[in-house]
Amino acid sequence: MSASVEHALVLDQVSRSYGDVGAARGLDLRVAPGELVTLIGPSGCGKSTALRLVAGLERPDSGRIVIAGETVAGPGRFRQPEQRRVGLVFQDHALFPHLSVERNVAFGLTDLPRNERAARVAEVLGLVRLADKAKRYPHELSGGEQQRVALARALAPRPAVVLLDEPFSSLDENLRAQVRAELVGVLRSTGTTALFVTHDQTEALSIGDRVVVMQAGRIEQADTPQRVFESPASRFVASFMGDADFLPAHVHNALLTCEVGVVSTVPGWAHSDVDVEVVLRPHEVALAPAVGRSGGGPEVVAVEYHGAFVLHTVRLPSGRTLRSWQQHAVRYPVGTPVDASVVAGVTPTLLVGDRAVVAPAGAPPLS
Repeated sequence: MSASVEHALVLDQVSRSYGDVGAARGLDLRVAPGELVTLIGPSGCGKSTALRLVAGLERPDSGRIVIAGETVAGPGRFRQPEQRRVGLVFQDHALFPHLSVERNVAFGLTDLPRNERAARVAEVLGLVRLADKAKRYPHELSGGEQQRVALARALAPRPAVVLLDEPFSSLDENLRAQVRAELVGVLRSTGTTALFVTHDQTEALSIGDRVVVMQAGRIEQADTPQRVFESPASRFVASFMGDADFLPAHVHNALLTCEVGVVSTVPGWAHSDVDVEVVLRPHEVALAPAVGRSGGGPEVVAVEYHGAFVLHTVRLPSGRTLRSWQQHAVRYPVGTPVDASVVAGVTPTLLVGDRAVVAPAGAPPLS
């Protein structure tokens, strides 16, 4: 890819509908060279449609797609998949069972002279540590090895973008973590631009330089993993990207309070007097025994053991519930009166309606 190309991939107001169903609605995304971006959302949100649009397996109804500086889909223009400089990795590997590993990898290199083709196949098999399996057939490999062959085949033609559609979902939990680390390591070491589709929140957060959260064909938020988790843009993102509880709260003169007491100060909200909701994740909620209290306050109503941590569900006097992670050695039995509070230093997300807000209505935007 030319060093002058600012973006490896651009989606510019891309839309695609099937009848009355909008599978992709005004998708706007720019991916830098070498960036790994994960797409996540519930079933039917449009993430796989977005991948298929980039690959050229679907034609957009409107908008423009640019790969490595070339418009591959747009008004009056549509490049076929084989003309797009994209590599594809699917969850079922899609290897040819009658071809050896090296012939599977060489499949997309027909334009190269034979000696160059052999050298490139050897190079990418070395990258994925399968040089010693070149003569094997897919059925002679483990699931993880098959996935590495699929990646080698996708990388062999030197694509501008590699597209991975839930590539680890067919693997068991332990193998998935190992193969994921290996594949991401190869992509990073080669400076490959990649777009991952996944349904796994942990995977999305751990792989991506950026995470794109989708709902109903739209991008709800595209940001760093840290910001998507810690500063969700909406109620949907907050709840989809991890456990989240929502409590009515009030900001008065920059002090945020809710049913469990003072949450924090909120700079920029001076002279405000407004109702909001506060988003609290279980690791942000502290618990302590309510010594001498037998009722009338927060009480533990459920306990789930998760190994290193124990998840406590607490019912508040209002009837609302709040969840709290505690270290594995701390367990408050069901029925225990507790005091709940927000961990010091937490800067929680505030909602007005279903959208996150960072300043009171009418305040000038942050510079």
